[in-house]
Amino acid sequence: MSESINNREHRQEVMKDIIKQLHDGKTVDDVKDQFDETFGSVSAAEIGAVEQALIREGMPVSEVQRLCDVHASVFKGSIEEIHQSEDPSIIKGHPAHILKEENREIEKIIKEDIEAYLDDLSSKKNIKKLKQGLEKLSKIDIHYSRKENLFFPYLEKYGITGPPQVMWGVDDEIREAIKRVRQILDNGISDEEVFKTKVKDLINSVNEMIFKEENILLPMLVDELTQ
Repeated sequence: MSESINNREHRQEVMKDIIKQLHDGKTVDDVKDQFDETFGSVSAAEIGAVEQALIREGMPVSEVQRLCDVHASVFKGSIEEIHQSEDPSIIKGHPAHILKEENREIEKIIKEDIEAYLDDLSSKKNIKKLKQGLEKLSKIDIHYSRKENLFFPYLEKYGITGPPQVMWGVDDEIREAIKRVRQILDNGISDEEVFKTKVKDLINSVNEMIFKEENILLPMLVDELTQ
């Protein structure tokens, strides 16, 4: 038992070191080999524990939040491998099923109602369609609010506070990004390339959150909560 605990603590320390290296300016490629050498697999619960430990040791939530996309990309392959057989989303009506169905709808809105009209901004029709697509995407607030107000309190009840704080912060950034690009459209686009970059950054953030919800949050909920 002590060996198992020591090994777990060692793995956590190495994971914390990797995240701190990223914090100090190293790239994903710089730390990828160290991660692959140390871990054959990693659980979502361990990632959550590391985030929580960093916050408990004094790293501001905003700093962990800033690293969220970076360390998610480092851990991505391992998370997918170990959770491929744990899929409560196949149970119709299960909260995981609903969350993933909503994510598929979000992806559809991005592809069919935003990306489809982003290339040609000289067309009034495209601008109108883009406005409608971003209005649809703004409904993501309902999806995020349900996650924040239904899932997060249960995690916090079990002492898991770090990951919800980080994820909520990123949700708020996405909400703000949607508002900003909608305001630019309403006021008139002054620089098409800058606008396109902002929209593409927004899309990337939304897609990264979909990954985190399905490969970090949901496994954590399944591990920690009863049905």
